[in-house]
Amino acid sequence: MAADRRAKAATLDLRRRLLSSSCRLFFPENPVKIIRGQGQYLYDEQGREYLDCINNVAHVGHCHPTVVQAAHEQNLVLNTNSRYLHDNIVDYAQRLSETLPEKLSVFYFLNSGSEANDLALRLARQYTGHQDVVVLDHAYHGHLSSLIDISPYKFRNLDGQKEWVHVAPLPDTYRGPYREDHPDPAGAYASEVKHVISSAQKKGRKIAAFFAESLPSVSGQIIPPAGYFSQVAEHIRRAGGLFVADEIQVGFGRVGKHFWAFQLEGEDFVPDIVTMGKSIGNGHPVACLATTQAVSRAFEATGVEYFNTFGGNPVSCAVGLAVLDVLKTEQLQAHATNVGSFLMEHLSQQKAKHPIIGDVRGTGLFIGVDLIKDETLRTPATEEAEYLVSRLKENYILLSTDGPGRNILKFKPPMCFSLDNAQHVVAKLDDILTDMEEKVRSCETLRIKHPPEHPTLTQAWGFV
Repeated sequence: MAADRRAKAATLDLRRRLLSSSCRLFFPENPVKIIRGQGQYLYDEQGREYLDCINNVAHVGHCHPTVVQAAHEQNLVLNTNSRYLHDNIVDYAQRLSETLPEKLSVFYFLNSGSEANDLALRLARQYTGHQDVVVLDHAYHGHLSSLIDISPYKFRNLDGQKEWVHVAPLPDTYRGPYREDHPDPAGAYASEVKHVISSAQKKGRKIAAFFAESLPSVSGQIIPPAGYFSQVAEHIRRAGGLFVADEIQVGFGRVGKHFWAFQLEGEDFVPDIVTMGKSIGNGHPVACLATTQAVSRAFEATGVEYFNTFGGNPVSCAVGLAVLDVLKTEQLQAHATNVGSFLMEHLSQQKAKHPIIGDVRGTGLFIGVDLIKDETLRTPATEEAEYLVSRLKENYILLSTDGPGRNILKFKPPMCFSLDNAQHVVAKLDDILTDMEEKVRSCETLRIKHPPEHPTLTQAWGFV
């Protein structure tokens, strides 16, 4: 295509002139121009191959032929809205129902995770007759106005916290108030939610829902302590609210042991609403919400039709079915367990070797590496993380950071990410961290010999 032959500088110039600067690029100082993807790899305009460690949208691999073929074949026949009878939408709903607890038996199809979470908010309010929402600190649930309001990650930098939003502490056992040495971190963090609910009720507020990612991702790849969500659900339901599990980043087998991340909490734990997006369509805009008959009937009782022009169209459902087929035939859930365990083990070995690695946490192919400046205070190593990600990019590995301190290396690769890929990334990570440590030692030597000329740590690493 002609656009593929355009020089990267020209593409960047057009983007800067035509797109808002709020639509940010990865590596803004030297962005990558990607023109092709295959499996767990992306290719730039020069044909250089990059290992993609962060694209959880291309869940079964970039441009998977089975998914591409399904979309193409259905496009050749029909694509229209869901007001006509069509097998794809009911086949897809049935296939999804087979992965979920029996109670979650009603499906709504949409185009994005944001749409799904917005609908979840509407359903919860209609069912309960309440307005307020409890969320976790640093959470992000989507870009619509209704979701910015329940996303501390965003609203703290905008209009602030609305009176109907109540924020509970993030159940972070590494950096939060109740850590790995606490005898019952799950109970302690759940009690914080109970306290938040009680405080709201004393002000005359009524809780409609508790929203949480089953594994908080933007918050820093957090693994909540076992039993936390079950106890939270008890507190929320006692207050008359619903439990909404946001699986948009972590569902569809990514955690390895289970198809859904909320299932890590045990068989008896069933959310009232589950939202899905991103990985559900492998890059095609598909989303879904699953809920109970009771919640759906309350929504239907308004008499107001729910219609989504493109939600559940035949092409989107064909793509969704194809993704489920690939997950099954290629055994990608088991693959996530095997490769994720291997990656966790080798990253933990690096933790023992490099003091900057404070914590390695995760399950399946959802892993976070927490970089720290010191072991006692666990101060986020923000600049170091940025530098490390930049160096990895120079080695054709795409990784990024998350968390309030932007110091968590996040691994959420396509599910076809291999053992060789994991070994390669860890080896490069080791090389770069070793180089960083050698530069720091050189810097310390200079400070001892020539204090006035001692460069800052940032200068030693080449930031400036």
